[in-house]
Amino acid sequence: MLDTDGHRPERRSALIAHELSRLDIDIAALSEVRLADEGNLKEHGAGYRLYWSGKPRCERRLPGVGFMVKNSIASRLENLPTGHSDRIMSMRLSLRKGQYITLSSVYAPTLQAEPAEKGKFYTDLRIFSLQVREDDKVIILGDFNARVGKDSETWSGILGKHGVGKCNGNGRLLLEFCTEQQLVITHTLFQQRDILKTTWMHPRSKHWHLLDYILVRRRDQRDVLHTRVLPSAECHTDHRLVHCKLNLHKVLFVALTAKFSSTTRPPSSPDVQESALLQIPQQLFKPELDEFPTLEGTLKAIEQMKIGKAAGVDGIPPEVWKAGGKALDTSFTSSSRFAGTKANYLQIFGMQLSSP
Repeated sequence: MLDTDGHRPERRSALIAHELSRLDIDIAALSEVRLADEGNLKEHGAGYRLYWSGKPRCERRLPGVGFMVKNSIASRLENLPTGHSDRIMSMRLSLRKGQYITLSSVYAPTLQAEPAEKGKFYTDLRIFSLQVREDDKVIILGDFNARVGKDSETWSGILGKHGVGKCNGNGRLLLEFCTEQQLVITHTLFQQRDILKTTWMHPRSKHWHLLDYILVRRRDQRDVLHTRVLPSAECHTDHRLVHCKLNLHKVLFVALTAKFSSTTRPPSSPDVQESALLQIPQQLFKPELDEFPTLEGTLKAIEQMKIGKAAGVDGIPPEVWKAGGKALDTSFTSSSRFAGTKANYLQIFGMQLSSP
């Protein structure tokens, strides 16, 4: 995140800070920061300070979480943000009349991760939740790599009536955690088109799913004015930005979730009308394309290839695929599944704080 090369005029943390400044964000929660240990640095040009929590320097660093806080807010913090692991970080901010809010930046393991890794994440998250003061407002922002679906009857009080898609294994883990902690998934409280709910497009089916969540305590759900996706936001990544507005003790919070790349926004990029984006028809839902490739599917695809055709972008002619046998078929299937579960990206969950 701090590297500089010929294609990056500034380190990525500086680029992110400038983008946050353009969007007028006060607090941003980041994931996949990939910096070692714990620390902080100041981005003088944009007026932000970055705090992070990652793995030790001697270990491979893939997750990593953090906060980027506007300097005017950072000066009001009673304590520095606390790293609980390389997947969970928290900070506590005072509101008015002795009220506090605890914010958490989290990044959950993917669907294909080992059960033990997922179990450890939720165990750590539960341990942290027990440490939060009972009278604090709570906001958890993060990529949970989970689809929670829309079964509001089974998950009454956790899911609203406006969910999207189907629930998967990771989604059930998240729903069980929300049930234990009395949290509500704010996205599902508001009726709107799916384009204003979903945040990530499956690379094969081209169908959009909701993976990024903003959670609040059920008793505080009346504080949530709305939660919706901003399709026209300049994220430059494969995840959309989510906008959540809350009214807390006459202090207005606007929470954002998004993913930003390491590239800057082109100065001449025209603004896109959100109404125009809403008119674009969505792809028909093909659930079979959401599944990872199987060996049987690979064999069928290879069998349908015609001999004598030119090689595709992989440079391998059909004759080689057909002659490769089971070893090549199995290796290609495994590689396809791996490619479908790995993505190098930086995710940001932002929060804008202002007084009405």
